[in-house]
Amino acid sequence: MTVREIKENELNELLELYTHLHETGIPEQSEKLAETWATIINDKNHHIIVAEENGKIVSSVVCVIIPNLTRNIRPYAFVENVVTHSDYRKQGYASACLDYAREIAIKENCYKMMLLTGAKDESTLNFYKKAGYNSTDKTAFIQWL
Repeated sequence: MTVREIKENELNELLELYTHLHETGIPEQSEKLAETWATIINDKNHHIIVAEENGKIVSSVVCVIIPNLTRNIRPYAFVENVVTHSDYRKQGYASACLDYAREIAIKENCYKMMLLTGAKDESTLNFYKKAGYNSTDKTAFIQWL
């Protein structure tokens, strides 16, 4: 297993992996997709971490470092889009991606990492707890737009 940040030419492989998250298909190639990808890939605070097995991306985590004016001007990290291809689950790929995200957050002097999940099943919630996250320190509210 290799864990690393995604390369610019790997967008299509990432979009295919996202069909194992909650997407029902891959977005059509468009100017909006190209612009969004360029924005993400060129943002030094936006990290797409991937786990690769035999040259195939099998898991990914997004980690965004958010500048902050509180906590002694220390940033925080937001983790999103944790996904593993269904054929590769429960083999440590997502854990390795989360560990890599944690290393980035430490290197960037973040004071905390946040992760939201829509999952309700105990196995997923226990996975995040085992990875070091807790659901007792803060309460999350979401407003869908």
